[in-house]
Amino acid sequence: MGCFECCIKCLGGVPYASLVATILCFSGVALFCGCGHVALTGTLTMLENHFSRITSDHATLTAVVQIMQYTIYGIASFFAVYGIVLLAEGFYTTSAVKKELQSEFKTTVCGRCITATFVFLTYILGLAFLGIFGFSAIPVFLFYNMWTTCAAMKSPMANITDPDSICVDVRQYGVIPWTATPGKACGSILGDICSSSEFYLSFHLYIVACAGAGATLIALIHYLMILSANWAYLRSACSQHEYQDIKTKDDVEEGTSKEGLNSSYS
Repeated sequence: MGCFECCIKCLGGVPYASLVATILCFSGVALFCGCGHVALTGTLTMLENHFSRITSDHATLTAVVQIMQYTIYGIASFFAVYGIVLLAEGFYTTSAVKKELQSEFKTTVCGRCITATFVFLTYILGLAFLGIFGFSAIPVFLFYNMWTTCAAMKSPMANITDPDSICVDVRQYGVIPWTATPGKACGSILGDICSSSEFYLSFHLYIVACAGAGATLIALIHYLMILSANWAYLRSACSQHEYQDIKTKDDVEEGTSKEGLNSSYS
């Protein structure tokens, strides 16, 4: 076998669908975890500097942000391992289906059960990331409201006579308690916040993190379709192999009975 034929054979065993899903999953998780972590830090800094200057007022928020950041570490580590495992399962299943169709070996019940387990686990992860995707859209919405307020205040067509009457009160979102001081920003202070690097960076990082969560969700749906198809292929190939074994056994028994009848007549 030449080098070209060997390369074609190797490329034929690559599970391209699983490979695309793995790349999309790694990219989405990297965007969600990396951007989300930095955006949370920037948001906490902005709140401490402009909306809640007393540490005890945002102590609960600080603890929640730290828990979310540790959760991000766990998500990144888990999906790094899980993506590689699913890619390896894709290589195994692709090879197994081809060899079984060529009658080189039979798939085991354990192998099919492992694939079914991955289908169930990926389904649960897909539901979890659907919730994460929806949750990651909340800070995008809050920052967008603040950004539109600042844009409306700076617009020359707004004809605002008293800019200090335009305020953003983050206490109404439940981010900090109602006792936090000052809790809101108005007029020029609000404009300075919207022009700050923390606001600009956090806003765009939340958008990218939300997009990363969406990409991860799409990758998990892609994985779910691949795993379901692989399980169906293995099941079909196993049933076909069992049918061929039964048919071969019946043919052998029929041939043996015919030989016995011929020998008795002769």
